[in-house]
Amino acid sequence: MVSEILQNTDFLTAGHCPLTIAMQVFHKLEDIPADFGPSLVSVGNFDGVHRAHAYVLGEIVRRARQSGAKAAAVTFEPHPARILRPDSGLKLLTPAPEKLRLLEGTGIDAVLMLPFGRDLSLMTPRQFAGRILKKKLHAREVHEGFSFRFGHKAAGDTNLLAQFGREMGFEVKVYPEQTLRGEPVSSSHIRKLIGEGRVSRARHLLARPFCILGAPGRGRGLGSKYTVPTINLARYEELVPKDGVYITWTRVGTERFDSVTNVGNRPTFGADSFAIETHLLNFHPIDLAPESEVEICFLARVRDEIKFPSVEALREQIGRDVKRARRYFQLLERGVNDR
Repeated sequence: MVSEILQNTDFLTAGHCPLTIAMQVFHKLEDIPADFGPSLVSVGNFDGVHRAHAYVLGEIVRRARQSGAKAAAVTFEPHPARILRPDSGLKLLTPAPEKLRLLEGTGIDAVLMLPFGRDLSLMTPRQFAGRILKKKLHAREVHEGFSFRFGHKAAGDTNLLAQFGREMGFEVKVYPEQTLRGEPVSSSHIRKLIGEGRVSRARHLLARPFCILGAPGRGRGLGSKYTVPTINLARYEELVPKDGVYITWTRVGTERFDSVTNVGNRPTFGADSFAIETHLLNFHPIDLAPESEVEICFLARVRDEIKFPSVEALREQIGRDVKRARRYFQLLERGVNDR
């Protein structure tokens, strides 16, 4: 049932959020007003704020509106894996500011973004449930996925949470694994798809294109005013797709361009430095300051990045890439689904 709902519902779209009342953001427990609540709560990392996250949060919002309660999410900064497993090299789908924007788009009333450090990591499951869910958020319901773990050494699971709920006066709703067309809708699986360059498939699980947000970087085309349709993105520390060429949308400030983006090391030029370089298709000269915001949204993979025998051969291939991208956007305008 859940998989059918996920397959037929788009919760979020790139660059746009549903209109909501301004979401409150609390960065520590002391920020929460004493009279906050009663609330319906979900706890998680919410990396990507994908379809499954949005489904659970949408249920919280719906039920909260019906009962006059608040809808709240509890998350962590930094991601706990970066503290507990620093060698994991975890790259995020959505850095914290983008995660907050996407969470607001679900319609929830508040986010508690707890700083994850030693004190929080040592909190027992009972302390977490009692101090945060019951005392601070006055939780009436807690909604979690089937694999939810919490507390020191992840000692708490949904069964223990339900036991605490019976003792402390809140109901626990557990959601089964959510899938779409046979694939799990999870942050880890989506990271895997993007790492393999399968951005089109990741887009379906996210319910929006996978995007990265940054500033313009140094490289060809950078200047106080652009006269050539190429933009380099500044160094980006989080997850990017596998090296290769992609059909993309690129937003520069408030303008969005159809584009073709190369992720990789530009081996034809003998360069050994990583770069994300975007060729704007429907280009016109634009003013671009160092503080300008550049967002690249990955729609489909075109090909691997390869070393060409000459710059001319590369130029010819770029022409073919652009032709393919233009065809893609023509079909998109006509409402033809891509692969």
